[in-house]
Amino acid sequence: MTSQTRARAAIILAAGQGTRMKSPLPKVLHPVGGRAMLDHAIDAAEALGCERIVVVVGVHSPEVRAHVAKRLGDAAIAVQDPPLGTGHAVRAAEPALAGFEGEVVVTYGDVPLLKAADIEPVFGSAGVTVIGFEARDPGAYGRLIIEGETLTAITEAKEASPEVLAVTACNSGVMAAPARLLFSLLAEVRNDNAKGEYYLTDVVELARKADHPTRAVFAAEDAVMGVNAQGELAQAEALFQKVQRETFLAAGVTMSAPDTVHFAWDTEIGSGTVIEPFVVFGPGTRIEGGARIRSFSHIEGARVASGAEVGPYARLRPGADLSPGVKVGNFVEVKNVRLGQGAKANHLAYLGDGAVGAGANIGAGTIFCNYDGFNKARTEVGDGAFIGSNSSLVAPVTIGAGAIVASGSVITKDVPADALAFGRARQAFKPAAGAAFREKAKAAKAAGKD
Repeated sequence: MTSQTRARAAIILAAGQGTRMKSPLPKVLHPVGGRAMLDHAIDAAEALGCERIVVVVGVHSPEVRAHVAKRLGDAAIAVQDPPLGTGHAVRAAEPALAGFEGEVVVTYGDVPLLKAADIEPVFGSAGVTVIGFEARDPGAYGRLIIEGETLTAITEAKEASPEVLAVTACNSGVMAAPARLLFSLLAEVRNDNAKGEYYLTDVVELARKADHPTRAVFAAEDAVMGVNAQGELAQAEALFQKVQRETFLAAGVTMSAPDTVHFAWDTEIGSGTVIEPFVVFGPGTRIEGGARIRSFSHIEGARVASGAEVGPYARLRPGADLSPGVKVGNFVEVKNVRLGQGAKANHLAYLGDGAVGAGANIGAGTIFCNYDGFNKARTEVGDGAFIGSNSSLVAPVTIGAGAIVASGSVITKDVPADALAFGRARQAFKPAAGAAFREKAKAAKAAGKD
């Protein structure tokens, strides 16, 4: 939480239809870095120390309403119905902020890269402050007309003169003001325009007429990027990944091909870790310094300790917990299993729900049979145990410390420490039966041709 002198609140606008996304998923719930864009906006508001956060939703998106209720509670929801512009959307949040006397910032649920540090400068004014940016291509953005330290107007591109169109300072849409002032100005906004909507930007002109201070602060263009279509979502993801890669490289993480590594919003990686090409980190991943993540591995909701090695072509699912010196090799999947120090599962195994003791070895083709169609049960493998290749451990089951499970076994009962367990049919053979079978097959084939 940032230091501050006045109470803060945030209004996050998330009532847009999002039709350009052409997706059944509401626009603001599309992920960037594995996290819904709306959650990025809420994260920023929380980091700013906002004691109240109100999200304005539309009646067309019950999924967005449910998402907000789950994270912030029903009191954080305001409904805009019908949608009549940004100014109208902000007014929809007014009842939820009844009695609030601090400063209010208006942000957007489809601007996922805007951080608390970018927003912080809008606070501390007795008037209206907007966030602007210097646009590489101003295009259709509203222009900020600034004289000295005063924001004198926001002019929409379609209404701008050639001189104004030459201005590169553009409006992000983010605005802050004391709550009482903001809502009193919004009450004066009219909808006598081509769309018949109430525009939040009109607040600046009204504030100027009433002699309230108006100013602009600036953020990077990428930070205020809005997402309205799938191409822009991909662009936002690329920008997010670029920042993550630069951050980890600067922190001492080795990546020979960083552009091929994909991070989540909360990925933690310690210095001295080596990440080979084409690795994906999903949410909830923590890699301690000195680990090695080899190519084409996918890790989500897992912890990898220092000195452990993962991959290539490994998958760690939520609850995977690898201790120092663990080796999880190619085509091994681990879910909700803790592997003790020095344990190894070098190839072609599924370990789900259980624990593997220190120094244990899991042979190729081993399966933890954890699910019976209704319930999941645990498999416990003790320290130093050896599980032979192509074995199936049917949970719930415990393999004692130092025990050996013979290759090809199906183990359904607990194995004591240091025991040798067999769980396979006795081998038998019939002399010359193979040759007899082939002769019979040849004769049948010849008869079919006649």
